[in-house]
Amino acid sequence: MTTLCELLLALSLLWLAYTYLGYPALLFLFARRSAGVRPGAAAYEPLVTVITVAHNEERVIAESISNKLDSDYPPDRLDMIVISDESVDATDHIVRELVVASAGRLRFIRQEPRQGKTAGLNLAVEQARGEILVFADANSLYEKPAIGHIVSNFADQAIGYVTGKMIYTNPDGSVTGEGCTAYMRYENLLRAWETRFGSVVGVDGGIDAVRKSLYQPMRADQLPDFVLPLRVVEQGYRVVYEPRAVLREPALGSPSQEYRMRVRVALRAIWALYDLRHLLSPWRDARFSWQLLSHKVLRYSAFVPQMVALVTNALLLSAGPGFRLLFLGQVTFYLLAALGYVMSKLNASFPLATGPYYLLLLNLSCAHATVRFLRGQKQVLWQPRVG
Repeated sequence: MTTLCELLLALSLLWLAYTYLGYPALLFLFARRSAGVRPGAAAYEPLVTVITVAHNEERVIAESISNKLDSDYPPDRLDMIVISDESVDATDHIVRELVVASAGRLRFIRQEPRQGKTAGLNLAVEQARGEILVFADANSLYEKPAIGHIVSNFADQAIGYVTGKMIYTNPDGSVTGEGCTAYMRYENLLRAWETRFGSVVGVDGGIDAVRKSLYQPMRADQLPDFVLPLRVVEQGYRVVYEPRAVLREPALGSPSQEYRMRVRVALRAIWALYDLRHLLSPWRDARFSWQLLSHKVLRYSAFVPQMVALVTNALLLSAGPGFRLLFLGQVTFYLLAALGYVMSKLNASFPLATGPYYLLLLNLSCAHATVRFLRGQKQVLWQPRVG
């Protein structure tokens, strides 16, 4: 029994260490040996259509539309489509007024009945004039050069999908917001290295773009931020990260909102991994299958070794001082996570608790999503900014 517990504990710790430290370290080393991606050609300016799917976004939609249409990209090469997913507030009225003032650069489509973001994208793409499609959230604000930077990468015909740099603003200084911000810095670093090594695994739906010719309609329950890039890779094109294309969005400050959002994203991502599981075959593309396994599969299932490590370590307390010290470290981690949760409920900041709290929130949401996946549950609709 002791030997089995020791083995399970060792394997669990190795799994966690590889997922959060080993894969990034190997990726960094491989990226340094790779040629990388040459900067995009600034003169490459194809027709671009920005697509936004909105549901009850009256507070932010006008600013968001103006932000995209007023970008540095040539106005005669850029238009925008806004899909209202059966909004019941003033969103439709606001967008229709902006259509009149847009000189043909803005189009409005109402989707009824409500079918969710993915169905809205499918509908908009059918009517998009652009060679390049840029997907923007209703509350996202781009820096003025962002669209030009992201589009310039498509001068390389091997690139099929580009994602920009998501920066979460955290005005309330909460532990949840700080954790989300730190997590995105970590993700953006991985994406930079993955770009040099091969293709990015997973993108941000708030600032990403695809060649219209590569877009494949998706089921309403599928996560476009994950399924579409995987399908681009499946077609033999690269997915890359453009750090000069900057998007700013407010982080969710509420623990419950952040948790619900993470459960939803994880559930849809797990379904995407299941639907496109053939991409995990090393016989198809050993490099990308390793990236997909390391960055996504092991990450979404990290709650398993985390639980096993705690239980087996507790059973080994009498086996020696080293096991007791390790258990103390684990208990300290969970106490800090609990403190982080309390501080987040109080909208306060406590830097030492931020990492443990947010990591535990992520892994709990993945566990919750996995249970829902095993029950066959899917999620299509949700309320913006409520998670």
